[in-house]
Parts: sequence; structure tokens; C-alpha cells
Amino acid sequence: MTQQIIVGLIVALAAIYAVWRWMPAGWRRSAAARLASGSQRAGLVDAQRAQQLAKSLAKTSGCGSCDSCGSCATPAAPSTDKRQQTPATHKP
Repeated sequence: MTQQIIVGLIVALAAIYAVWRWMPAGWRRSAAARLASGSQRAGLVDAQRAQQLAKSLAKTSGCGSCDSCGSCATPAAPSTDKRQQTPATHKP
């Protein structure tokens, strides 16, 4: 029985993590703010820790939910310097 409860908790936490990870950035920011303010109202954290909690929960861990992190930006234009484009040849 205990083993089934532990497995159920692990599966539930994994599902919550997956939903949080792939949630749109705007939803994640508002949910993080609500979660932080709720923990402050419950007396679990003070105002400063609630703000830190909201900031840390609103961050994304990588690609997957665009929030203008800049990783999808277009690459820099190729250089027009002729010295870098032509290979050096050595004449004997």
C-alpha cells in the first residue's frame, strides 16, 4: 500500500512538472505570482521571499516555451571581409 502511494506521488509530481514546463510563459508568470502570494497569505514565507519565489518559478529552464530569450534569433550576417573568405595559398 505504501509503495503504491509513493509511486502515485512520483507520477503526480512528474505530471505537474511537465505541465509547468510546457505551460505558456504568460500563464507560468501569473501562476507563479498567485502561488507566491498564496504562500505569503498562508504565512509560509514573508513578502521578500514571496517575490523571490515568484521570480524563480516564472523562469524557464530552456527552450520550449518562447519568452524572447534570444536563442531563436537570426544568426549574425556573414562577414564581408575578403581576407577571411579566401584560403591562403603559398607560392613556392
